[in-house]
Amino acid sequence: MTFRWMIAGLAAFALALLTLPAGLSHTHAHTAEIAGSIAGTMAPACDTDARPANFDFTLQDMNGEAVSFTELKGKVVLLNFWATWCGPCKIEVPWFVEFAEQYAVDGLAVVGVSIDDTADKIQEFSEQYNVNYPMLVGLGQDDFMESYGPIWGVPMTFFIDRDGALCRTHAGIASRDDFEKDITDLL
Repeated sequence: MTFRWMIAGLAAFALALLTLPAGLSHTHAHTAEIAGSIAGTMAPACDTDARPANFDFTLQDMNGEAVSFTELKGKVVLLNFWATWCGPCKIEVPWFVEFAEQYAVDGLAVVGVSIDDTADKIQEFSEQYNVNYPMLVGLGQDDFMESYGPIWGVPMTFFIDRDGALCRTHAGIASRDDFEKDITDLL
């Protein structure tokens, strides 16, 4: 019985770590920006360790339609890994809805990839949050997630620039202002 309580406590602690506040979000570009400000220079749009994004995938959206990532080339992409049960994801999604509407004309593509939900759960979530961007089924797509990750938890958001580089990453929730700054820096 004690062993079960230890496991439950460990699981609760792990869940708490996944939902830490925005101040603990991980992003290299903002650190570079601070360093650049101190040195009197502008920060680069991409992290110094940026790598090419993998566009060689086609995933199904929540409606069963194929979405080819090659169609995203040349756009700034906000790629968000999330889940319907994720509390911080429920905070971020309305922001992404706003960004998708506000910056689409400037070349922003917002794409959500649910890591472990079925299409019907994603559809229900999408209707509840009025999602206006593609919501893809990531369930069973480990090769796709590994090409961007590893994805250790959700939410996890990647920013891809117009040249196809993985420029910035947020592990965990970030602030709306942080996301908007990343978008405007890359547009």
